[in-house]
Amino acid sequence: MRALVLGALRRIAITIPVLWAVASLVFLLIHIVPGDPARQLVGENATEDQYQAVRREMGLDKPLGAQYLNYWQGLFKGDWGENPVTRQKTLTRIAARYPATLQLATASLLLAILISIPLGVTAATHRGSMIDGISTLAALLGISLPSFALGPLLILVFSVQLGFTPVSGSSGIASLVLPAVTLAVAMSAILTRVIRSSVIEELGEDYVRTARAKGLPESRVIYKHVLKNGLIPVVTVLGLQFGVLLAGAIITERIFSWPGVGSLLIDSINERDYKLTQGCILVIALTYVAVNTATDFVYRFLDPRIKLD
Repeated sequence: MRALVLGALRRIAITIPVLWAVASLVFLLIHIVPGDPARQLVGENATEDQYQAVRREMGLDKPLGAQYLNYWQGLFKGDWGENPVTRQKTLTRIAARYPATLQLATASLLLAILISIPLGVTAATHRGSMIDGISTLAALLGISLPSFALGPLLILVFSVQLGFTPVSGSSGIASLVLPAVTLAVAMSAILTRVIRSSVIEELGEDYVRTARAKGLPESRVIYKHVLKNGLIPVVTVLGLQFGVLLAGAIITERIFSWPGVGSLLIDSINERDYKLTQGCILVIALTYVAVNTATDFVYRFLDPRIKLD
């Protein structure tokens, strides 16, 4: 138990320089983008005094080094800035939208897992059959459909033509279905192929032949022994694909008018609110880092022999 706690603390400590690098990179990327955020915010018709006042309020009149220090002070204090025109707090706006993004991402992830595990296992246990071929074809089709094309197609069929779900918004679980499906399709396609390969590899192991020789039911051999060992590489792919899912959520939230951080990021760009843009990108990046750190703990649960170094 002590070794597990120490390993977990070491793993968390490793994320500290990663988080520093992510936050610093977000700051630099926002500041090297061409254009004057203050001028874009106040507009071309603003007076020089109004323009300079906004520059001072945004801290743009200070050297880049001073801006960087103020940026970190604000992060630690929870003061991520505010819009000089509307006076809306950046962190407040992000906090109001983050649960919706988390809800969408979680629903998409669970849906992808529920689709890919039975499909991947079935394809592996029927290797070379028509079922395997259909699974491969479905996976290729899922990977080939980008979210910006699949989303409007689903709206046209299930919302406009059939009327099964709302066209957009977040008025309940029904509104969550199409955005979650849009994000889950590509991920489930990738996971299906990974699970298939992993299960096929595990089926050739000695412990599987031993379990079958003991007369264990095939379903128990597959789902209790083979699948558990085969999920370790799947967890790796899940952690990596979660970043792709978050990136896809930016477009998907806009298509379905889902009130998440992704749609807020686009709004911030349209509003020319670079502090809000900076905050949205930072939150998305930190979520990705947190999820990938959590996958290490899942490894430990699936295989106690793995150490958290």
